[in-house]
Amino acid sequence: MEEWLNPPAESGVAGDGSVSDAPTVEALAAERDKLQADKEELRDRLMRKQAEFENFRRRSAREKEEVLQFAAMETVRALLPVLDDFERALKLPAAGDDYRKGIELIHKRLQDTLVQMGVTPMDAQNKKFDPNFHQAVDTVKIAEGDDQTIVEEYQKGYEFKGRLLRPAMVKVAVRE
Repeated sequence: MEEWLNPPAESGVAGDGSVSDAPTVEALAAERDKLQADKEELRDRLMRKQAEFENFRRRSAREKEEVLQFAAMETVRALLPVLDDFERALKLPAAGDDYRKGIELIHKRLQDTLVQMGVTPMDAQNKKFDPNFHQAVDTVKIAEGDDQTIVEEYQKGYEFKGRLLRPAMVKVAVRE
């Protein structure tokens, strides 16, 4: 019956009423501070991991978009010779008006489709030669006029969504 009068030994009070090896307030405060610091470190690590994951997700989405855009760019680049062929065909005399109108309609439709996809032709005629956008395949010597000016465009250059798709093949005027 006296068991209820004697508190258990783990409470820090012995059966005779003296204090045992119980943790002190300072030890408990130190342990609390350590746990608080651990908690803050874990929270900081969690926030960094979440930020890293968000950056990874954005980077992956951007890379996926670039891959899709690059694939479309290669497809468009493969269609440019067809567009060139239509332009050459339109410069030649046609067998009949209906035939010529058909070629013009197909050419216009292909051009419109490429523009909708983001292809824009570059105008090189009478512009200053820029090796980033033009490919010089011929030169002509001039006595007067601007040096490094494009005098003839052999093949159109194109951009795809602001990126160079194909440089223009040009003839450049060079001062003697």
